[in-house]
Amino acid sequence: MFTATTAGLFVAGIAVILAMPGPTNTLLAAAGLRQGFARSARLAGAELAGYVVSISLWGRVLEHAARSSPWLPAGARIASSIYIAFLAVRMWRSARAVPSAARHAIGMRTLFVATLLNPKGLLFASAIFPPAAFWSLSVYLASMALFSTLLVPIGLAWIAFGASLANEKIRWISPAQAQRGASVVLGVFSLTLAWAAFR
Repeated sequence: MFTATTAGLFVAGIAVILAMPGPTNTLLAAAGLRQGFARSARLAGAELAGYVVSISLWGRVLEHAARSSPWLPAGARIASSIYIAFLAVRMWRSARAVPSAARHAIGMRTLFVATLLNPKGLLFASAIFPPAAFWSLSVYLASMALFSTLLVPIGLAWIAFGASLANEKIRWISPAQAQRGASVVLGVFSLTLAWAAFR
């Protein structure tokens, strides 16, 4: 199980990676911006579900199949980059319609799929979660419990950030500018991911 030192490193690693800007956090902020905090808070559940599935699958794949299929991580990164690029284009095109956000709401399925394809899942499975989590049920459950405890408040903080833009608490950024900026972040992230896959 975890010692105090390994638990501290595990928690710190999770918190830092979850707080970093990326496709999921960008979508959470955009949802808060366009739909408000109350309507978007449930998306933290979709984020959690996406990460649990992604980390669990990547952990098992890396444990069993990575040696015989060395192309698998690169293929997953390419697929992720294509989907993230699609999200970036869609967000940019809909930026002018931010006031009518109900017609373009970011839903549970969109956030779940974006999180499922988020390369942070691979990073968590390969470098942050203890290897024993993917063959020991008790270590897996303890790891996921800690992960969930950190994910929900961090996800809600990103939603609150987006909602604060919509409420003009941050007056020097307009909602449309924020959404276009978010789409640029997604686009750059997609290109970076594709570049890393082909290197």
